[in-house]
Amino acid sequence: MKSIYIYGASGHGLVVADIAKACGYDDIIFIDDGENEFENFEDVKNKTHIPVSFGIGNNKIRGVLFDKVEGAGFEIITLLHPSSIVSHSAVIGKGSVIMPNVVVNAKTCVGKGVILNTSCIIEHENNIADFVHISPNVALAGNVKVGSFSHVGIGSNVIQGISIEESSVIGAGSTVVSDIKSFVLCFGTPCKIVKDLE
Repeated sequence: MKSIYIYGASGHGLVVADIAKACGYDDIIFIDDGENEFENFEDVKNKTHIPVSFGIGNNKIRGVLFDKVEGAGFEIITLLHPSSIVSHSAVIGKGSVIMPNVVVNAKTCVGKGVILNTSCIIEHENNIADFVHISPNVALAGNVKVGSFSHVGIGSNVIQGISIEESSVIGAGSTVVSDIKSFVLCFGTPCKIVKDLE
């Protein structure tokens, strides 16, 4: 039996659990700090022989929990669904989750705790920083940079060479054709800033 903790029992956690099963883990144990039937982190913090993956969609919360779990001495697992295509020259950071039908092309660097969601395309030489979420059906062209804790919404497209700085949110269905600064919400075609998040 290969056991794994999935930290977070929401819908996102259910998808991560399916990926863990596809990667050969047959004993899936959810932990969740909410008011529910699952054990919380305090219940399992001494069971460091079982590795952990994260089922938390919120980038900031995932980052906090990642540090807590790592500090407690757990092994944090990177999960790549078998249907994903990841270049041998790409680098995938610890604790990232690569979902079904994702493509990660040559010399891309993906940080720790990243979510590459279903069927997104990450082209060559991208740099995806820690605790980013790239939503389903997003396409990032070559040489795109996405800063830590940023979120690119479902179905968005980013042209080549664009830089999206840290903690920004790109709304669903956007087309990003110019650089995006830190701590902003933007959306549209072309993508424009609509709110300062700082």
